[in-house]
Amino acid sequence: MYQLLPPSRRNRQVDLAEVYAYPAGARHWVRANMVASGDGAATAAGKSEGISGEADKRIFGVLRALADVVLVGARTVRVEQYRPARVREQYQAMRAAAGQAPTATIAVVSRSLDLDWSMPLFSEPAVPTIVLTAEDAPDDAVAAAGEAGVEVIAAGTERVDLGLAVTRLTERGLGRILCEGGPHLLAQLAAAGQLDELCLTTAPQLRGGDAMRILAGPELTGGLPLILHTLLTEDGFLFSRYLVGTLSSRKGEPDGAEG
Repeated sequence: MYQLLPPSRRNRQVDLAEVYAYPAGARHWVRANMVASGDGAATAAGKSEGISGEADKRIFGVLRALADVVLVGARTVRVEQYRPARVREQYQAMRAAAGQAPTATIAVVSRSLDLDWSMPLFSEPAVPTIVLTAEDAPDDAVAAAGEAGVEVIAAGTERVDLGLAVTRLTERGLGRILCEGGPHLLAQLAAAGQLDELCLTTAPQLRGGDAMRILAGPELTGGLPLILHTLLTEDGFLFSRYLVGTLSSRKGEPDGAEG
């Protein structure tokens, strides 16, 4: 894998853990990781698998290895049959030095708690899975989650308040947050002003059809500006790292955000 931008690193293989390092000193940082086809499709036959590739999966693994917690929507958990994050031996020293658990915690956002608690994500995680829900979530579902060993965190009254959810995770020492979607959750994060960074893989293919884009929600008033931070390539795929905001708003960014 080679780095196209910044151009000074163009002719050498890159250290992905270095390129995608979280900003030093940030209390919390919300990063999203998504994949899309050249014509903007975020899914193929309803899943992201059909537009991913080996290099994309490698970055997926590195981003998880760097994160404290992976944020994912309940619909994505059901459709993609989500599994727990794996303990990757090559990152154990790095995670231990950073004071992190052996692998990232998975945090599922669900208002209804309509989830299958027998899934490996809940029954076999290396680190207990968290569910972020609302205070008025169904009592029987909250009880079922507790019986399955899942920690239930209320963030909001009638719906999940994503700003409060980020605060609740940060209070637990889980400030390096990786959102893996899906498109509905990512749209809500962006609309709530809770997104700091977007890691976008562009696959060298066209899909057509009516597949969702990486954001599935109301139009963002005025749009959300992005700053291209890093651009990598392998096998025709492009891997973009964008900071959310404008150049003026990002002035004085912590050194770690500069890769």
